[in-house]
Amino acid sequence: MGDTPGAGSLRSLVQLAWLCLFSSVPHGGAKVLEKTFEEWLRYRDECLRRMASEPYPAGLFCNRTFDMYACWPDGSPGTAVNVSCPFYLPWFEKVKHGLVSRRCGTDGQWVTVNGSQPWRDYSQCEDELEVTAEEEGARRLMVSFKVLYTVGYSLSLLTLISALLILTACRNLRCTRNYIHANLFASFGLRATSVMVKDALLERRWGVELVQVADWEALLSHEAALGCRAAQVLMQYCILANHYWFLVEAVYLYKLLIGAVFSEKNYYRLYLYLGWGTPVVFVVPWMAAKYLKENAECWALNENMAYWWIIRIPILLASLINLLIFMRILKVILAKLRANQKGYADYKLRLAKATLTLIPLFGIHEVVFIFATDEQTTGILRYVKVFFTLFLNSFQGFLVAVLYCFANKEVKSEMKKKWQLWKLDHPVLCCAQ
Repeated sequence: MGDTPGAGSLRSLVQLAWLCLFSSVPHGGAKVLEKTFEEWLRYRDECLRRMASEPYPAGLFCNRTFDMYACWPDGSPGTAVNVSCPFYLPWFEKVKHGLVSRRCGTDGQWVTVNGSQPWRDYSQCEDELEVTAEEEGARRLMVSFKVLYTVGYSLSLLTLISALLILTACRNLRCTRNYIHANLFASFGLRATSVMVKDALLERRWGVELVQVADWEALLSHEAALGCRAAQVLMQYCILANHYWFLVEAVYLYKLLIGAVFSEKNYYRLYLYLGWGTPVVFVVPWMAAKYLKENAECWALNENMAYWWIIRIPILLASLINLLIFMRILKVILAKLRANQKGYADYKLRLAKATLTLIPLFGIHEVVFIFATDEQTTGILRYVKVFFTLFLNSFQGFLVAVLYCFANKEVKSEMKKKWQLWKLDHPVLCCAQ
């Protein structure tokens, strides 16, 4: 079995890292790759020290060498040299009794393929095929999930930008309620952008051709992860902003339903502080904890759950408050519908419409999965949780934009007026149709 000097074996570690990154294993693919590279460096240094300390044999022999994969002693001409599988392999415990071999030619030179690439047989050091097949199935599933949420975020971003343009361009739509909607749309749009930017940076980083040791050192350096970390921070900030603008929507709607009298101008400033300012209070300490205690890769790993709760507790708090307000709003709506009830079928239809509008608005589904983290779920439960979380999070922006802009009667009326005015200003084009 032939291979280039360590390139194939090290590239296989990249594939392992990608699998782990997609499947969100507890220790993370990047962490596995980083640890493997550290072990590889230790293996290399031990090999170089051993080669420097041992005496050379007399006569013709194949030179001791480190071929980037295994450490080889001096070989006798015309024989096969066997050494143990290198201990830096992530699956070393499974193959620790295996051997990797090279052939020493009769001319005292190691046998090569294609003139320069060393020949070696490392079949006993490969991971088990059954595990590889299982991992391949998991990888394909996670890749399909990635396609799902990429489509969801792309569609959400397109509709959110369109909704923002409509709300900001039409003067008749400028009011506190629509300003709140616009801020909610902006938070979802920023979140979708940060997710896609982070994915693009990861693909660019892990898709680099790696041959020399310096390439790996650059790949695993903290400087290479800065862009990814920035996107991760923005994503966490936007997730918090989503929930607190949901809270603003809930508070504003509740005030409207109970008929509270207040100054919209003064309250809107408080809404801005709540929606955009509150996330900063929690993201900054989380950044400090990650930088000081878990400064690894893209800050996506949760080895110490205490740091994870810095940003999850405020999300849980906002979701619970939204749930209480949601129940109170349903009670108010139910009372008003009963007071003006004309027919049972009409009553059920209107209540269902109000409920379906409020559930995505307040993001109550977060309460269901708040305690089921990727690190704490396994097997089918993990895949179910990942699917629903990715689906709901990625398409939620699209649903919010449709419900509170494109399906809004006020917006549709305004757009109809704009269309009528456009037809009056362009009679030639309209007549030609």
